[in-house]
Amino acid sequence: MEKDYKISDLSAHLFWDVNRNNLSIEKSSHYIIERVASLGSLEDWLLIRKIYGEDKVKEVILNMRYLDEKSLYFYATIFNISLEKFKCYTLRKVKSIT
Repeated sequence: MEKDYKISDLSAHLFWDVNRNNLSIEKSSHYIIERVASLGSLEDWLLIRKIYGEDKVKEVILNMRYLDEKSLYFYATIFNISLEKFKCYTLRKVKSIT
């Protein structure tokens, strides 16, 4: 990390249900990335890529259990990855079969 980033650098609405003071940029990285991937603005997205690097962000997003359809297609396009590589997509397909 180049700079000392703080939770307050991200949109406040991302953490509406938790005490932001209990979150750590380093220790809460998966939680923060998932929140930004699901609910964040473009500015939040650009910031987490800067903080964590594209590889870590991609790894977390690929392993998320849920993404809305619009976000799923966005990340598939951004990362140039087929939908089948996303855990949330394969889970959705399994649910639709049963």
